[in-house]
Amino acid sequence: MQPLLSADSPAPTGPRAHFGKLSPVLVVDAVEPCLAFWTERLGFRQANAVPGEDGRLVFASAERDAVEIMYQSHASVLAAEPEATRPERARDLAGHAAALFIEVDDLDAVEAALAGAPVVKARHETFYGTAELYVREPGGTTVGFSMRLPAPPAPAAATTAGVDP
Repeated sequence: MQPLLSADSPAPTGPRAHFGKLSPVLVVDAVEPCLAFWTERLGFRQANAVPGEDGRLVFASAERDAVEIMYQSHASVLAAEPEATRPERARDLAGHAAALFIEVDDLDAVEAALAGAPVVKARHETFYGTAELYVREPGGTTVGFSMRLPAPPAPAAATTAGVDP
């Protein structure tokens, strides 16, 4: 799959370090329905699962290809804080928004797997040459799926062999 950056993008600046895979950790009320979204609908593999004292998951992750999504429950984040800082941490967790954007090579298959998921933005084509679909996963995060469209054919050259214009 081709990257979405253009060839004339400036060279990156910053530390000379290799950055590995980005794995977002989404803090949610309930981990199980979020994990099921990825494993049951999209064929991800459950990589980790940490149950709490009540048996419900407090952390889990799902992986497929180069994508890893992690979930942790609000309650477990706050339980790990000293009691004096829990209100401050609860404020830190409130009001954050993020959207995930994943490049795929078969948007038709992904769209079929997501049938019934809440649609944030219906499938559409963009001016930058992709088809995209945005849905909301059970934890409330918007997830966009993007597929590069084939480039339109170049205009055919006039076939004027032996004819002067």
